[in-house]
Amino acid sequence: QVQLVESGGGLVQAGGSLRLSCAASGRTSSNCEMGWYRQAPGKEREFVARINCGGGITNYGDSVKGRFTISRDTAKNTVYLQMSSLKPEDTAIYYCNYVATIFTYWGKGTLVTVSS
Repeated sequence: QVQLVESGGGLVQAGGSLRLSCAASGRTSSNCEMGWYRQAPGKEREFVARINCGGGITNYGDSVKGRFTISRDTAKNTVYLQMSSLKPEDTAIYYCNYVATIFTYWGKGTLVTVSS
């Protein structure tokens, strides 16, 4: 069992930056992948970024490459998403995701609103 709690969402103007955090608790392991997905109003869930818990290998969705950076603090079991050059189309609920073998967990999400 893993619990995920996102934080850091809020309102920001276009071109600004925001940093999201996802703290994992419970029966966590370094042998996992953690990532971020987002869902905008009226749209399907979209992959944003992912990081390997052990090796730190990252992957990004095409729409955020060059603007977003995912990182992790293994000691704190926390993953971060640094978002820069934000655009109105980045507005969405951002969900933290944790995958370990056959188990998948989701946070409840944090809302990011980018105004213009």
